[in-house]
Amino acid sequence: MWNAGLKWMFLIIGTTIGAGYASGRELWQFFGHESGLAIILFMIFFSICCLVIMKISYEKKSTDYLPVLKIIVGSKLTQVYDVMIFLYLFTTTVVMIAGSGATGQAFRFSYWWGVFFIVIALIVLFMKDISGLLAINQLILPLLLGGLLFILLLFTLDQNLNLSPNWHEQRNWTAAFPFTALNILPLIAVLGAIGSKVKSKQEIWIASLGSGLLLGVISYIYNSSLIQIADELLLYEIPLFAILKHYPFGMLIFMSIMLWFAIFTTAAAGVLGIVSRLKTIWHNSPVWLLASVILVLMIPLTTLGFSALISYIYPVYGILNLYVLTRLLLYPVWNKKG
Repeated sequence: MWNAGLKWMFLIIGTTIGAGYASGRELWQFFGHESGLAIILFMIFFSICCLVIMKISYEKKSTDYLPVLKIIVGSKLTQVYDVMIFLYLFTTTVVMIAGSGATGQAFRFSYWWGVFFIVIALIVLFMKDISGLLAINQLILPLLLGGLLFILLLFTLDQNLNLSPNWHEQRNWTAAFPFTALNILPLIAVLGAIGSKVKSKQEIWIASLGSGLLLGVISYIYNSSLIQIADELLLYEIPLFAILKHYPFGMLIFMSIMLWFAIFTTAAAGVLGIVSRLKTIWHNSPVWLLASVILVLMIPLTTLGFSALISYIYPVYGILNLYVLTRLLLYPVWNKKG
C-alpha cells in the first residue's frame, strides 16, 4: 500500500514540478509578496483535486483521460476540454523542452544541444512505456526534493528569513485559484492513464495528501526565498540560479542536473498523456513512434523562449481551467446530487 501510494505521489509531483516550478519562474509568476495564505489554499485545493481525479480514475479503471474527463466536466463539454487538454499537454511539453535548452545555456552549451538531448532521452524512455517513467520518478524526485529543500533552508538560515506570514497582508490570496487550476489538466491526463493500475483507495489518500503537503511546504519556503532577492530576478532566466550564486559551484552543478531531471519527468508526463490519448485512435502504433512524431513537431516551437512561454501560456490556461477546478472542489456536492 505505502510503496504504491508513494509511487503515485512521485508521479503527481513529477507531473507538477517541471521547468516552470523547479526553476522558480512559475511560483514568482503567480505568488510573490503577500502570498502566504494563497500557498496554504493551494496545498488544500491540490490535495482535494488529486483525491477526486484518482478516485474517478480508480473507479473507471481508465487507461486514458477521456473517461475521467467525462465525469468531471460532463458529456457536453468533454470534446472542448479534450482539445484543451491535448493542446495544453502539447504546449507545456514545449515549455519543458525549451527549459532544457535554457539549462544548457546556463553552462555555455548551445541551446539546441539541450533541446535535442531531452528529445532523444524521451524517445528512449518511451521504448519502455510507463514503467520507465515510474522508475525514473522514484529514483530522481527524492534527490530533487531533498536538494531543493536543503538549498532553500540553507538560504533561509543564511539570510535570516522570517517564514511566519503577516496575516494582515495577504492581498494575493486569490492567486491560489489560477495556480491550482493551471496544474489540473496535466493531472487529469496523467492520473487518468493509470486508473487500471491503482489497487486500493489507501494508495489514493497517501498519494494525494502526501503530494499536496510536500508541494505546499516547498512552495512556501521557495516563495519566501524569492521575495528576498526580488530585485535580482529580472537578470535571471531561471530564478533558482539567483539563489545558487551564493553557494559553491558544485552545488550549482548538482541542482542544475536535478532541475533538468525535473524538466524531463514533467515532459515525460506530458508525452504520456498525449500518447495514451492517441493510442485510443491508433491502437496498433508503438508508443515510442507516437512519442517521436509528437516530439519532432514540438522542436520548432521552442524558439519562442522559456520565460516567454511561461509568462503567456500559463496564466491563460490557469484562468481557462477554473471551471474544472470548481467542479473538482465541489465534487461531493454535484456527485451526490447526480
